[in-house]
Amino acid sequence: MVLQDAKGNDVDLSIYKGKVLLIVNVASQCGLTNSNYTELSKLYEKYKDQGFEILAFPCNQFGGQEPGNNEEILEFACTRFKAEYPIFDKVDVNGEKAAPIYKFLKASKGGALGGLLGDDIKWNFAKFLVDKEGHVVDRYAPTTSPISIELIFAEGYKETAWLMFWASSPQALSE
Repeated sequence: MVLQDAKGNDVDLSIYKGKVLLIVNVASQCGLTNSNYTELSKLYEKYKDQGFEILAFPCNQFGGQEPGNNEEILEFACTRFKAEYPIFDKVDVNGEKAAPIYKFLKASKGGALGGLLGDDIKWNFAKFLVDKEGHVVDRYAPTTSPISIELIFAEGYKETAWLMFWASSPQALSE
C-alpha cells in the first residue's frame, strides 16, 4: 500500500515491515489534542530505536477540528509537540472516501463490543496497534491515553517479539 505523507511524498508502507506500529488519526483543535500529541511524542522517543513507529493521519471529519493544510499541520505538530514520527496526508477515516489504510484497519479490528456498535472511527485520536507482521493487534478508543499503551521489547520471544501490557501508571514512560 502506498500513501502520501504530509510533504507530498509517496510512502510505501512495506518500509514498516518488521516494526510495531501505532496508527492514530490526529487533529489540532480537539480537546484531546494536547494530551495525545504530548504522550505520542514521549512514547515515540522511548521506543523509536527499538522497532516502533507511530503513523499519524490528520483527519477533519470530526467537528472540523483539523482545518489546516498539510504545511500548517506539520508546523503545529513538529513545533508545538516536537513530533518526530511520520505524519501523513490528511485523510478521511470513515465513509466512501475513507483512506485504504483505514478500511483495512477497521476491517481487521471492528469497533466497540466486537463491532456491535459499528466499525466506524468515533472521534479524533482512535489508535490501532499493528504487530511487526502487519496484523492489527488491538484498537483503542480516542480517550485511551497513549501512555497506557506500553510496549516492551522482549528478547528471546519468537526471535525478539513485542509484548503489550497496560502500564500501571503514567510514570512507566519516565522509567
